[in-house]
Amino acid sequence: MQDVLEIRDLYARVPEKEILKGVNLTIKTGETHAIMGPNGTGKSTLSSIIMGNPKYEITSGEVLFNGKNINDLAVDERARLGLFLAYQTPVEVPGVTNSDFIRQAMKACGNDLSLFKFIKEYDKACEDLEMPEGLAQRYLNQGFSGGEMKRNEILQMKMLKPKFAVLDEIDSGLDVDALRIVGTNVENMVKDPEAHLGCLLITHYQRLLDYIKPDFVHVMINGRIVKTGGQELIAKIDQEGYRWVKKELGIDIANENENAPHVVLGACARNTK
Repeated sequence: MQDVLEIRDLYARVPEKEILKGVNLTIKTGETHAIMGPNGTGKSTLSSIIMGNPKYEITSGEVLFNGKNINDLAVDERARLGLFLAYQTPVEVPGVTNSDFIRQAMKACGNDLSLFKFIKEYDKACEDLEMPEGLAQRYLNQGFSGGEMKRNEILQMKMLKPKFAVLDEIDSGLDVDALRIVGTNVENMVKDPEAHLGCLLITHYQRLLDYIKPDFVHVMINGRIVKTGGQELIAKIDQEGYRWVKKELGIDIANENENAPHVVLGACARNTK
């Protein structure tokens, strides 16, 4: 059975600015969708609100997990439900080893593996991601390169096995080989029927689409999803930017960077309007 994360007529703001202006999405496990839009249109804000970042205020609308309103749930409560966020800039945590951090996070989410089984799964995940030896005993993200940090976020995702993963610019700082490794692992997890994973991914780079293929594509402008289609939208935006959207829908994006493609890939981000 698929799990469902629904965003229903969502309006949200920070104290000085309204950002989301009526977002409607239905996110299901096992499908990959893309949201594209100019910078500053609210895509990262949506990701933060899904995870419960208190910086943002929901002024109207709902975030629903399997039909239950989770607007008031704290970040840790959402994590226990099966939501996961990979940071755009992961923080360093001196004194806490990488393996201890992941094992304690798994325990907190109700997955208390025996030490033997944990080590076996951890080593397999490191192998899949081609992580360097000795990673387990290094302090969390301390002294990591940008690429190691991002692959380490995917390592955490593989171990925690969430139902929905939000990946914020996971491809930034990755070289060609690391991009392939990250993209292939994410795609395999989403498409694995036993994983029951949906993934929301924010990226600036078209090349990631070589490894993660969205089933549906949505365009977000001025805090709303304004257009839905297939992969042909990606090619059109890559070639023409967003001027054609402004012309076709009569939307004022004069204050946006309307020609710079900015891609968000996600699991079943279906426009419900």
